[in-house]
Amino acid sequence: MTMKMQLRIGGVPEHFNLPWQQAIDARAFDELGIEVLFSDYPGGTGAMAAALAANELDAALLLTEGAVADILSGSDNRLVSVYVDSPLIWGIHVSAGSDIRDASEIAGKRYAISRYGSGSHLIAIVDAAERGFSTTDMAFETVGTVDGARKALGEGTADVFLWEKHMTQPLVDAGEFRRVGERAVPWPAFVVSVRRDYLAEHSAALGVVLGIVRSFARQLKQGKDSALLISQTYDIAMADAESWLEHVQWSKNTDCPDDALIRVVDALRAQGVTEDAGPNAIERIWQPLDTDQ
Repeated sequence: MTMKMQLRIGGVPEHFNLPWQQAIDARAFDELGIEVLFSDYPGGTGAMAAALAANELDAALLLTEGAVADILSGSDNRLVSVYVDSPLIWGIHVSAGSDIRDASEIAGKRYAISRYGSGSHLIAIVDAAERGFSTTDMAFETVGTVDGARKALGEGTADVFLWEKHMTQPLVDAGEFRRVGERAVPWPAFVVSVRRDYLAEHSAALGVVLGIVRSFARQLKQGKDSALLISQTYDIAMADAESWLEHVQWSKNTDCPDDALIRVVDALRAQGVTEDAGPNAIERIWQPLDTDQ
């Protein structure tokens, strides 16, 4: 199969996306005539959604809730595949010097978020609603990245920060952050969101690319030295890397997870993040690829 294409894809600089870097390093796309350019986005889902809108990316590996909110808010993107099936577990963090000792005490506090529309923003709302807190007067401080959150919590311009627990574990271990709670969400962690104009030209080729990445994900999941590689690459304690690798599940196909997407839509609507998506919500969100490799 010979194709000439370029794929500009973005993702967070975290262990979830190591299969992409491994595939690129192995030149796994070269014989197909595909140039894959992977860009790290420390600012997360909100930053990547903006990059898609600005035609700086063709596709992005977004948090599911952020990707769905982006589409229902009017973006011209479509989801084509789940990337990580297992749910994300968000750590709820405060500065180690904070008086807050439990997540029950964060009502009315100022939340550090990477940007509006990001996972750190949306899940803060979902978590507050689940705890019975008011979501109408929540205060947010836009900080851009984890380093921005460290500065905000350290200087007291924000009180609380939600982020994936394994990536913040080194900060907890170092005594900079204290984790006061967790929030797991009942849907897949990451999805592949693609601009519709790109899909119109490259749907089948994108299916091939995703198939290759899935093969590298399988190898990473099963590799006897994978935990050590993750520990060394992302500065995570070996025990945490082993625990994360045991529980993470990369998607094995590009099937549409209808039930999970409806749960996301319902949660976003209930928290006032989006309006009612109507009876054709899935059709607005998901576009099947031409081929499923």
